[in-house]
Amino acid sequence: MLVKTLWVIVAYVLGSVPWGVVIARTFCGVDPRAGGSHSTGATNVSRLCGFGWGVATLICDVLKGALSVWVALAISSSPLFVSLTALACVLGHVFSCFMGFRGGKAVATSIGVFLPLGFWQLLAASVLCLLVIWRSRYVSLGSLTLVTVLPLLLLLSAAWKWLPLSLALLVLVAWRHHENIVRLLTGTEKAWLKSKHKE
Repeated sequence: MLVKTLWVIVAYVLGSVPWGVVIARTFCGVDPRAGGSHSTGATNVSRLCGFGWGVATLICDVLKGALSVWVALAISSSPLFVSLTALACVLGHVFSCFMGFRGGKAVATSIGVFLPLGFWQLLAASVLCLLVIWRSRYVSLGSLTLVTVLPLLLLLSAAWKWLPLSLALLVLVAWRHHENIVRLLTGTEKAWLKSKHKE
């Protein structure tokens, strides 16, 4: 029990590491919280520092989630323990102890925690996410699509035991994107990729 409790705490700390801030400050000399959308996530880092650094941020945020869950699975296969570990890591990303309990929008780390739990379901949801981003040019819309579709895919598969976790993360991601949702509904959301033609 002590080991499990300690690992949940460690997962929160791992999730709290603000890779977007670390990468942008170290390699670009900018603080993503002070420019663009003011987010520490991969999309804003990509806008401010370039696509490559955005990808690096995405990978780091995904890996911290995956690492937390991989270790949790090695400790115990209990769905409750693994789900609490995953949730702690994502909450660390959103409420970082290194940034005054502020943070990112939870998408990349949510992807990370599901890599070991529902790889094929995550892959299918991610493909749909990328298609939505490609067609709409809105990363926020793609992200919301991913976390909405993932629980449905889990429910229809052998990985249904992770459904409560996916629903919790859906609520968290939707809450973190509430401003994006308003902008999407009002047509004022900022596109990540510019259209080459007038619509």
